[in-house]
Amino acid sequence: MTTRTTAEAWLAGRLPQDWFTGPVEVSRDRDELIIWGDLAAPDLPDDADDADREVAARGRAKTFREETRERRIEIARELEHLSGRKVSWGVRVGGHESLFTHLAAPVMTRLRQPERRVLDTLVDAGVARSRADALAWCVKLVGERSDTWLGELRAAMEQVEEVRRKGPAA
Repeated sequence: MTTRTTAEAWLAGRLPQDWFTGPVEVSRDRDELIIWGDLAAPDLPDDADDADREVAARGRAKTFREETRERRIEIARELEHLSGRKVSWGVRVGGHESLFTHLAAPVMTRLRQPERRVLDTLVDAGVARSRADALAWCVKLVGERSDTWLGELRAAMEQVEEVRRKGPAA
């Protein structure tokens, strides 16, 4: 599975129609596919506050996770065989996102002393338990703070890939 839409098309034919309120979205990297689906929001009174909506959304996500576990595992195994990547699941209920068991891939890097000192400061301050946790914290922070820029960068990379596909075969 190399094209951007192949997994989505396969899932459109494979997933039970009553699981999600619309088509799934597949988030990908080199190691993993995450299948994201939207669940119907629970029925709540109009005067329900945000805390009630959050609790209800978490309950809906947990119910979905438990009731569909065996079937999701079966579908994930098939897609893993087709794609060569691990498959994880996530759901959205209103503004709440719940990501089920997913891959934590090790990443090796070489850092010079100034970068190591940043990580060590985070560890010494109790922000992180280890350099690995500190690095993960930094990556998460950059991702949150630079979301717009990263989105633009991903879009530009997709455009470059499209131009490459249209070019002569290498």
